[in-house]
Amino acid sequence: MVRLGVVRDEVTLREFVEEQIAPALACLELPYVRFAFWAKDLEELCRIDAEIEAWKLAREVREASKQIGGRRLRGLRTISEEVLLAEFEDAIRQDRALGHHLVVCALQARVENVPLEAALAAYAYQSIAATCGAALKLIRVGQDACQRVLRAGALQIPEAIAKSLEVMREDAGCFNPLLEIGSMRHEFAEERLFIS
Repeated sequence: MVRLGVVRDEVTLREFVEEQIAPALACLELPYVRFAFWAKDLEELCRIDAEIEAWKLAREVREASKQIGGRRLRGLRTISEEVLLAEFEDAIRQDRALGHHLVVCALQARVENVPLEAALAAYAYQSIAATCGAALKLIRVGQDACQRVLRAGALQIPEAIAKSLEVMREDAGCFNPLLEIGSMRHEFAEERLFIS
């Protein structure tokens, strides 16, 4: 988004969070956290994981989600003996699941008895915070400006959660060509924010 000139400063970063990130959270990400949270069994979790794979059009976005999800799951397994976590890890090893970050976040909330709405708020906040953290490294914007954007984004979280709770599985999704194109172009960028 920075290379495309969409995000240039505090104002455009705030617009990006409000107009690109928040709608995707409300219509796609948060509903899928909810679906995974309430999945009735391992097979349904695997189906949800596969649907997330299909929704993530850009290869790098898919790969990053699986990498982060895998790391999170391994971390959880070092502190938890929960059967569902072990079963999902086995499903990944057996190529029955992919281990998307979103599913692992939902599983963590579920096995730790975190209320659904708290889990949704945490997921939304970390998504907005990650965007602001990246902006600090990519554009000329200070920490105070990022805190203002993060605050504005956080104020949108209750509305995003409310909308997400109304989304049925067959209606979940978000089509954002600009964000998808930016994500696909990232694969061919000459510079990287992170080595990974």
